[in-house]
Amino acid sequence: MKSIITFIIRLFGIEQAPVSHAERIISAVGGFVAILGILLVSRQAIGFPDSAILVASMGASAVLLFAVPHGQLSQPWAVLGGHVIAALIGVTCAQLIANEFLAAGAAVGLAIGAMYYARCIHPPGGATALSAVIGGEATHALGYHYVITPVLINVIIILVVAIAFNYPFPWRRYPAYLQKRSQEQQADIDTDGPEVLAHGDFVYALSQIDSFVDISEYDLLRIYELTTRRLRHQHLAIDDIVLGGSYTNDDSGDDWSVRQIVDESPSDVADKDMVIYKDVAGPGRRTSGCISRLEFARWARQRVTRNVNGWKRVSVVPPEKD
Repeated sequence: MKSIITFIIRLFGIEQAPVSHAERIISAVGGFVAILGILLVSRQAIGFPDSAILVASMGASAVLLFAVPHGQLSQPWAVLGGHVIAALIGVTCAQLIANEFLAAGAAVGLAIGAMYYARCIHPPGGATALSAVIGGEATHALGYHYVITPVLINVIIILVVAIAFNYPFPWRRYPAYLQKRSQEQQADIDTDGPEVLAHGDFVYALSQIDSFVDISEYDLLRIYELTTRRLRHQHLAIDDIVLGGSYTNDDSGDDWSVRQIVDESPSDVADKDMVIYKDVAGPGRRTSGCISRLEFARWARQRVTRNVNGWKRVSVVPPEKD
């Protein structure tokens, strides 16, 4: 039964990442403030209720800017370029294509293509293009003025609110670049240990995926750093590496291996406290090596022992506590 539930969750893409109640409340309040400000300005500019349909796409933008402020779809150029370009295309289609159905389809399709080429994909932009076609006489009467009022004015308002509202919270500062700088200034990243991938490495990796990925290279780098930091803290301590002991790196697949300490040369100096090991399982089986006890401890994750069924863990390193 549990496997069926897990399958359904994965099939439907139900989000499982833990998010605090405070984060959810902050997102909701931010959306409220942004849309309230937009409606108040729109009523003064073009009147209400005619302005209602014109700001509908901003509701979708608010979800992105305040629920996922670090997503690629939420960044300032995506919001500004997505809405403005879509508005221009929507008005043009409304004026040049007599059939409203064809005009609506063309507006959304061309807006998607244009946003791709302009590197500003923003899903609510599709609604902005569509509203220019099906918004009724009040919208059609605006012509290209629709691009300025309400679209551009609304975009400026929601971006200003997003920047100001998210700034007091260092972990969700907007745009994403400000959040990255905040992390660097706090020196919160532990670079000691395994080699840290660079920003350019993630840019390259993203370029190899022939589809739009709604996560920035900065967030990918942050996830990598947090993951490797946690793994470093799960390594065994130097005192756990003893003569005769067998240890595994706990890697998956072909990288999994087990090493046994067969000799040692103890020293109070870390660089000279050496151990000799042999690989007893894995791709390097029957090979041996000599490294410092500290390096071996960084490699080892678990101490294991051999039984009739294979290798069994004899000690478990608890996960890092917050």
